Amino acid sequence: MSKNDYVIEAIGLEKSYGSNHVLQGVDVKVRRGSMLALLGPNGAGKTTTVRILSTLLKADAGSVHIEGFDVVADADDVRKVIGLTGQSAAVDEMLTGRENLVMMGRLYHLTKASAKQRAEELLEEFDLVDAAGRSVKTYSGGMRRRLDLAVSLIATPPVIFLDEPTTGLDPRSRITMWNIINRLKENGATILLTTQYLDEADQLADQIIVIDGGKVIAEGTAKELKSKIGNDRLELTFKDTQGLAAAERVLGKAIVESNKDDLTTTVLIVDTNKDVKKTLDMLSDSKISIDSMAIHKPTLDDVFLSLTGKQKKDDGEEEK
Repeated sequence: MSKNDYVIEAIGLEKSYGSNHVLQGVDVKVRRGSMLALLGPNGAGKTTTVRILSTLLKADAGSVHIEGFDVVADADDVRKVIGLTGQSAAVDEMLTGRENLVMMGRLYHLTKASAKQRAEELLEEFDLVDAAGRSVKTYSGGMRRRLDLAVSLIATPPVIFLDEPTTGLDPRSRITMWNIINRLKENGATILLTTQYLDEADQLADQIIVIDGGKVIAEGTAKELKSKIGNDRLELTFKDTQGLAAAERVLGKAIVESNKDDLTTTVLIVDTNKDVKKTLDMLSDSKISIDSMAIHKPTLDDVFLSLTGKQKKDDGEEEK
């Protein structure tokens, strides 16, 4: 792969505020036309990373290039090729949706006619036509977020930074935003998305970087990350506590978790057909009936809890 295939390339980013080491050697690379999700809890360093990549903050150490431009030496060139949407809507509440878009178009030096035309295109694309003539203060949270994203795209940037764009939105508004973000990628944009939502990273991203405590603790596709933490699990539900207790005696060490409140027990499975049949045969031979069963594949929630838990343990060990 040639170097130019990486539209976003950050190496060894460090940033501290006094004794608070927010970033500790973070590397981020995003291939052209793909979407990378930067996943982590609050305070992990996600927003700081985006602010450095988008020229809003200077790193203490490390280098960043966007489309080949250095974010420090060529900051003006970088700003011409990026769009940034933050965690809160950065629009003028007293203006209408249309007026916000036209104003931003004029700030990008579009002619008055071009600014109006681009505004209408974005209002249509982001399903804001009906609300275009209303002041933004009357918009719902989801509508404001869509307008904010539309504003950041007024100049059709090839590189887009989305910093937790769905935080605080209801499920329907989140899905609407997901559809819009997917369309941006389908149209060739290179996107870096920060999020706390594991399902969001799973649904949208080609690659995922997990960051915690200012460090990259894992990276890969969703499938690759899930494969790192183990196998599928077979969850068995019983009709009563007697059935659960009997199953626990029969299955023994194969059990990884039991829940008396839910009357469930869970075993790991490697070969789905073989291991499920073996488990059911063991229960049948002992005349133990099950109420239901389900196979659960590892989720990004499992990955995240496993990785961040390990990170905190390791950090604790280092401090001793």
